[in-house]
Amino acid sequence: MNMNAQTSVPTSFERFHTATTNHAIRTTRLGPRTRRVARLVAKFVNPLVVLVAGRRWMPIVGIMHHVGRRTGRSYATPLGMRRLGESFVMPRTFGEDAAWYRNVLAAGGCRVRYLGKDYLLVEPEVIDYATAAQAFPRYEQLQLRLIGINEYLRLRIAHSSPSA
Repeated sequence: MNMNAQTSVPTSFERFHTATTNHAIRTTRLGPRTRRVARLVAKFVNPLVVLVAGRRWMPIVGIMHHVGRRTGRSYATPLGMRRLGESFVMPRTFGEDAAWYRNVLAAGGCRVRYLGKDYLLVEPEVIDYATAAQAFPRYEQLQLRLIGINEYLRLRIAHSSPSA
């Protein structure tokens, strides 16, 4: 046994990411050009979507409030989401490279506004389509399958605030 060998201690992100990732899930990977186009479109579309997302009459899109893992800056990201029991499920449209996903993992949770109510969410966990499908109506299940989304993020509700 080599006593001089250095051991690498994983960061909290690496430990958590490894513990929650189901390696049987086929991940979505986008090329750099596609990611640039998506970022450009989001820069113009997201501010408009935030105006209607999270309202009590908008069951498809909520607003995720998260903090940048490097900058500490607050972000409001409109995302497709659905409530599933005492948790929320969100499709990981851009896979594990999405900034909102990495920020939520680093923080261990986030806040969302959905159907006019605010929720504190904790314990992020990657789940597969079979586990997440029950949260979505059939027409959304079909759309998600057609565009190849096989991975979802589930976050448990820590408590819901009555502010509406």
